[in-house]
Amino acid sequence: MHKIVILLIICKPIFSVKERREGDGILNQRFIPDWSDLDRREIPDWYDKAKFGIFIHWGVFSVPSVFSEWFWQEWQGEKRPDVVQFMKENYSPRFTYADFAPQFTAEFFDPDEWARIFKASGAKYVVLTSKHHEGFTLWPSKSSFGWNALDTGPRRNLLGDLAVAVKKMELRFGVYHSMYEWFNPLYIQDRNNDFKTQRFVAEKTMPELLELVNDYKPEVIWSDGDWEADYTYWNSTNFLSWLYNDSPVKETVVVNDRWGRGIPCKHGDFYTCSDRYNPGKLLEHKWENCMTIDKDSWGYRRTASLKDYLTTHELIKELAETVSCGGNLLMNIGPTADGRIIPIFEERLIEMGEWLQVNGEAIYESHPWKSQEDSSTSGVWYTQRDGNVYGIVLFWPKQELLYLHDPLPSNKTVITLLGYPESLSWKSNDKGLQIVFPSMSEAPGKFAWVIKMTSLTKNKMKARRKV
Repeated sequence: MHKIVILLIICKPIFSVKERREGDGILNQRFIPDWSDLDRREIPDWYDKAKFGIFIHWGVFSVPSVFSEWFWQEWQGEKRPDVVQFMKENYSPRFTYADFAPQFTAEFFDPDEWARIFKASGAKYVVLTSKHHEGFTLWPSKSSFGWNALDTGPRRNLLGDLAVAVKKMELRFGVYHSMYEWFNPLYIQDRNNDFKTQRFVAEKTMPELLELVNDYKPEVIWSDGDWEADYTYWNSTNFLSWLYNDSPVKETVVVNDRWGRGIPCKHGDFYTCSDRYNPGKLLEHKWENCMTIDKDSWGYRRTASLKDYLTTHELIKELAETVSCGGNLLMNIGPTADGRIIPIFEERLIEMGEWLQVNGEAIYESHPWKSQEDSSTSGVWYTQRDGNVYGIVLFWPKQELLYLHDPLPSNKTVITLLGYPESLSWKSNDKGLQIVFPSMSEAPGKFAWVIKMTSLTKNKMKARRKV
């Protein structure tokens, strides 16, 4: 009975269109459960300013830690031959996926240490998998009895502990939440009914989302697992109108675009479109590139080798391209079942932070410029901030001479290299701009470098919506 009351609270339109129209600004507007109205909401400023966040895929799948976080589905759903063979060779025929849960111990999990690493990476927000498609929740969900981190395995509220630690480091905390579950009988029943029944949504999906928002106050809700059913089945617009109107995070929360079949890349505060989405061009709508340091898996893999991990240079390249085109970068790590961030993930995050310590001026609170990548020299990506234009140079220029086509200097232009104490010499002609770099041994840092150009000839760019 209590669960039914919760659903009615979400669905009942407790506000009027008139109330919404009379308000002025995000704090007073009210939104009805219709995409055309929800899409009018402006994104809270913090998200576009942040640019860089950390994604964490952690769950029971971290125990087998082979193939990917889709291990259960690949084993008993798709029956992928190599996964089935792995189980035959290493486990008893009576072994079930649930038997992995007690081995998800997290005995070395130190949320304060994790938060310290995330802070040192230069990230501004952190998104944790509260529940992946396996259905195991990292908090003591009232809707997941016996299949959560407090009832089995770690025997602690992993999500709650990390939320406290992350917020203590003055980072924004967010949650990933899978709307569907591979083998949940209630979901399978709804699917067999062509989604004309909504028992799974009423008893599982919506109570979980309400719990997460009310108890942990996440400022990012990263929805997933939506693709098999329409948004009307998931009750998405009713949830979002409540979230924007009456939730405890209504002023600061942002959501992605995975709220039902056909919705991605069409609705939501920011678009993700697909995993590892990087269009390489400026978009009209705010977007996010969610990607993994491990090229082949979101969860931890014991079998990964060095070549399977992106280098720090490749990660900075991804960040530069993404931010130049108006997106945020959400970089994923997969901790171990015993609660460790392995050294290679930590090294990548620390090196990202060291680079951002010098060059963050070109990233945080920046905006796209009139050009994204230079039209003549590849590997130079532009941003702008406070009237200055930045060029993120991914490869050291040959003979210390950088040629650019797109910037138009004025007689007041000054060009500097971030982290280098002296201004750089330059000259321009009909073919473009030539900038003289110092010797590489004198330049700050490694991986990539940033030039700052002041007082360029102004060339206004078209403003983008929802930024």
